Amino acid sequence: YISSIQSSFDYILAGTALSACLFTLLVTLFVFSTRESRRHMVFQLNVFAICLAMTLGVLIGLACGKVILDPFNPMWKGFYAIGVAFAVYPPILYDSILLTRLFAIYPPSTTPLVTLAKIFAFPFCVKCARVVVVTLFLNDYIKYGFTAQSLAHQQDDIWYRNPKITAEWVMQMLDNLYSVSFFLYNLRIRTSLVRRGEHLGGISERIRQVFYISVANFVFPLFFNVAQIILDMTDRQSTAGAVVIVINHYVTVIGVLCATLWFSGSEW
Repeated sequence: YISSIQSSFDYILAGTALSACLFTLLVTLFVFSTRESRRHMVFQLNVFAICLAMTLGVLIGLACGKVILDPFNPMWKGFYAIGVAFAVYPPILYDSILLTRLFAIYPPSTTPLVTLAKIFAFPFCVKCARVVVVTLFLNDYIKYGFTAQSLAHQQDDIWYRNPKITAEWVMQMLDNLYSVSFFLYNLRIRTSLVRRGEHLGGISERIRQVFYISVANFVFPLFFNVAQIILDMTDRQSTAGAVVIVINHYVTVIGVLCATLWFSGSEW
């Protein structure tokens, strides 16, 4: 019995701890924000992202708690599909929020439409492809098991070496690479302009901090994405792989929160 619930216990532990961290961040976000800052789209998107991640934690707790307390009567089939949807779709939203930093450099009101199209064409196409791939994966997931019992016991077979979910993780890395690289390139240009002028000190230090946050925001999710792919391709019964997926979900939310709100603070 202990071995059969070990993986569920690991999922609950990871989801509960990380959801608690996000809840603390959410409270801090509202406490230290102003009425004016709460009207900004980037603030509202980050709050929505935190709520989605916390909802995933609740779904994990309910599904895995049911397995631990009543292993012979798992949740209904649709519940598993909802949980997987909350695990695979929100990262696309999180990466879209990350793109809002570019609007601070290229304001839509003053930037030519052609320039905006050139900048956002690639991430838009990648995100559309990610939506298609994730939808196909979720469709296969729903069709795989005919009952909740069979679906619960065939999770490993569904995820193991699945080309659709692997493609999603690869495209996620490419998406993040473009977003961060393009942002850092423009940040470097601004830094060189600041160095040529007389306004150093606080501005230069702030740019340096934004640079480090942006790099960390890309590097940590990249490591987790690589770990996800390796574990999914090498281990059929990978509890560690599923835990890494959950952790990466929350790490991405925290990284996007820091990257977008920190950079846009001067705009508020």
